[in-house]
Amino acid sequence: MKKLSKVIVKLRYIILILAFALLVPSAIGYFNTRVNYDILTYLPKDIETMKGQDILLDQFGTGSFVLYVAEGMEEKDVAKLKSNIENVDHVAKVLWYDSVMDLSVPMTMLPKDVYDAFNSGDATMMFVIFDEGTSADATMDAIEDIRKVSNKQCFMSGMSAIVTDTKNLAMAETPIYVGIAVLLAVIVLSLTMDSYLIPLFFLLSIGMAIVYNMGTNVFKGEISFITQSLSAVLQLGVTLDYSIFLWHSYEEELEKTGNKDKKEAMANAITATFQSVIGSSITTVAGFVALCFMSFTLGLDLGVVMAKGVVFGVIGCVTILPSMILVFDKVIEKTRHKPLMPEFTRLPKAIAKFYPVFFAVFLALLVPAIYGNEHANVYYDLTQTLPDKLESVQGANEVDAKFDMNSAYMLLIDKNLDEASTQQMIKELKNTDGILTVLGADTVLGPSIPREFIPEDLLSDLESDDWKLILLTTDYKIASDEINDQIAKVDKIVKSYDPKAMVVGEAPCTKDLINITAHDFKVVNAVSIGLVFLIIACVLKSVSLPFILVAVIEFAIFVNMGLPYYTGTTIPFISSVVIGTIQLGATVDYAILMTTRYLSERKNGHDKKEATLISLSTGMKSVIVSALSFFAATFGVGIISSIDMIGSLCNLMARGAIVSMFTVLLVLPAMYMIFDRLIIKTTFGMKGVDVPKGHIHEFIHNHMHRIA
Repeated sequence: MKKLSKVIVKLRYIILILAFALLVPSAIGYFNTRVNYDILTYLPKDIETMKGQDILLDQFGTGSFVLYVAEGMEEKDVAKLKSNIENVDHVAKVLWYDSVMDLSVPMTMLPKDVYDAFNSGDATMMFVIFDEGTSADATMDAIEDIRKVSNKQCFMSGMSAIVTDTKNLAMAETPIYVGIAVLLAVIVLSLTMDSYLIPLFFLLSIGMAIVYNMGTNVFKGEISFITQSLSAVLQLGVTLDYSIFLWHSYEEELEKTGNKDKKEAMANAITATFQSVIGSSITTVAGFVALCFMSFTLGLDLGVVMAKGVVFGVIGCVTILPSMILVFDKVIEKTRHKPLMPEFTRLPKAIAKFYPVFFAVFLALLVPAIYGNEHANVYYDLTQTLPDKLESVQGANEVDAKFDMNSAYMLLIDKNLDEASTQQMIKELKNTDGILTVLGADTVLGPSIPREFIPEDLLSDLESDDWKLILLTTDYKIASDEINDQIAKVDKIVKSYDPKAMVVGEAPCTKDLINITAHDFKVVNAVSIGLVFLIIACVLKSVSLPFILVAVIEFAIFVNMGLPYYTGTTIPFISSVVIGTIQLGATVDYAILMTTRYLSERKNGHDKKEATLISLSTGMKSVIVSALSFFAATFGVGIISSIDMIGSLCNLMARGAIVSMFTVLLVLPAMYMIFDRLIIKTTFGMKGVDVPKGHIHEFIHNHMHRIA
């Protein structure tokens, strides 16, 4: 690494030219990477609901549908509006009364449940069916075109409408996310750095690494909108430390050489930074890699992009940033100033002195934190992640208000199922709690309507060579316990008549999402803890320290994720899956930094109290700066985001950084003091270090009575 560092210093101008040149293909890759705004597409492809979606598209040409409500319009005007909607590109079919009967025939001739499905007071409903998937670009364009031919008394409800509004909102806000993250990062760096200009070079080099990362996503084909929105601010938050470390190492090397040989000082700083950052970055990467073990592949999407981002961040820190500092050295020197953040001298002494209190607080909060973490309320209904002002949310509310209908989903039944079994199955479905209507080729036929009266194109829309399509409407909300129980009952009913039958649509997909993410939460937690545990064991060469450090950070995670339970806040489902592993991977570095110094001081002959005090005094500022950097990159986004899924994730990450900071600075030193003997005895290379006897018993007898 020493030789490579000298090469980097020597080729600094070439590195900068190449770095700026690489921005062009990266930008091209970025703009050619498709963004997926439908998180349900990340469900495993082998589950029944996803197979059913493929059948709908392949055999019915039906990729998705929305419910369309028109108010206060005469039948002839509705018919004209329907015709205009049908002329929109990628609208496969619009089902309304005139799809079943000519308008000259009174609607009252329809069976009552079919009539009620289309009408309520002065409102009438259509089912607009698209020929491509829910989140396909063509479908989203069709939604926008339908809105253009509609008036203010028309509303759309459904997943495609939600996805379209999510896209528009995310595209408008993502640049703001980056801007607010950069602004807050500049404020943090201005408080901690000794040059007004160096923060700009930090952000410029990190920004270039972010562009490289986002540009190389083109090889994935597409990324989710959550990854698109979060990756830049997350990469900034988790890699800013590396730049700060390089700058501090460079200044230390300059002091050694008397400010005479800046090239040599930078080469040494690059070597020191690389050796330190590798250990730090590996734990962060491990946290993101753990997300890749989710069967809900949104985790794989975010995990791959962020792990890649950390790698680009490390490379940029030891190549681009050193080149910038050396090339613009004179300008940087002119902007030098005293750091505004004070040195911490009294606080470490107080923490070391009152460590029994902090350990007692740890014990007192542990059970409530775990309980809150286990019982926090989460939501899966995607309409809850969007503001009420959006048309898709207003449409969903209008459908509910006018038709007492909260959702609709579909059944795929074997076309060869006999008529008697089909009618008996439909009868059972109609008697199922919460089912409002059952619509299919066999249900639109009332006693006075011969089958020959049904238009042939309508029959072709409801039947394929292999399947019959039946639409169910329900007054239960998506992701509620009621609709999940209903779907289970419906599935049992239809499979009793046709074992190959499938229940498909947004509501069944959401039910699968709930079950799959509950399993993923356990898997991701186990994998992330296991990976970080092994990394700590290898880095610190200890048996006991991995248990202690992971326990400390997991406690911080429990506090962070438990708070929503006690504040009555409902968080998006993805939070409970990804926040724990991100917080563990990104903030365990604080604990490793402190512990490395603690072990070093114990080796140097200091007793446990002196070693604890020194590790606090030397590490406190670094931990605070690191935590504030992560906080700065995420806090602003959490405040301004209109998409609750993005805002909630960022709020939890921002709070998690601060909670981890306080936990490492207050609880971890107490662990050193209490478990010092165990640490020394179980850590490689600590043989011969003097340890007092009766460490835990001494603590219990000498301090617990004071706390009581």
